[in-house]
Amino acid sequence: MAKILLVEDNEMNRDMLARRLQRRGFTVAVATDGQEAVNMSRSESPDLILMDLSLPVMDGWEATRQIKAHTPTAKIPLIALTAHALESDRTKALDIGCDDFETKPVDIERLLGKMNAFLEG
Repeated sequence: MAKILLVEDNEMNRDMLARRLQRRGFTVAVATDGQEAVNMSRSESPDLILMDLSLPVMDGWEATRQIKAHTPTAKIPLIALTAHALESDRTKALDIGCDDFETKPVDIERLLGKMNAFLEG
């Protein structure tokens, strides 16, 4: 099954989403800040990244830029997860390299549909 890198600093959100993904058969690696996400995108070789955009140390915007600028990780599908639901946030996320955008609270079925489209495509 696919390995997901879940980048989320909020412990409750992280644990809930990780458990839901694991129950669906995914292997889940967890990063709690943007720098850790960049490092783990290189060391863990995930099939897909779920990236919170509001993170400590390095925010998800910069982490996404670095992941997408690094040739070995540039093609990993990356879905932004954020409470920022404005169309301008979605546009900015796509402009910096996110492959898709999902608002919080996460609709797990919609998120799984997006994830499966990338993983099967």
